[in-house]
Amino acid sequence: MRPTADRVKEALFNILGGRVPGSVFLDLFAGTGNIGIEALSRGADKAVFVENKIKHVRVIKENLKTTGFESKARVLHLDVADALHLLKREELSFDIIFMDPPYSKGFETSTLAGIAAFGLLKQHGIIIVESRKDGLPSGEIDGLKMTRAERYGDTLLSFFSR
Repeated sequence: MRPTADRVKEALFNILGGRVPGSVFLDLFAGTGNIGIEALSRGADKAVFVENKIKHVRVIKENLKTTGFESKARVLHLDVADALHLLKREELSFDIIFMDPPYSKGFETSTLAGIAAFGLLKQHGIIIVESRKDGLPSGEIDGLKMTRAERYGDTLLSFFSR
């Protein structure tokens, strides 16, 4: 498990600013759930966490219980690709989608493509991809355009919108 560093998390939420209160947040490859829980603590209405490792799912659920956000959260113990299909079937969409896939596994592009194909991002929503500093190619991926990229040491945050 490689949780997002505190300084990267703080920078992320400084950039998101007023987008978080009242939002519906999707935390993909959630790990400990620290990003989605931070969104809830900053006023997100709801957060959905997707994690395929049961030990991490247990950590997320315990963290939600500890913080008192259980009623505002849903935890899916699924592979991200399967979760995207489920969320599409349920006709859900999100204001903010954060993903922190395992580095060097190539999940970024396929996950972005799935989000775009299934219409999971609301019209004025934003997707943030955490990756290594060499990150993603700039430009467009299946109708999602990279609008910003910020580097913090070896970590890159790439921002996409429709």
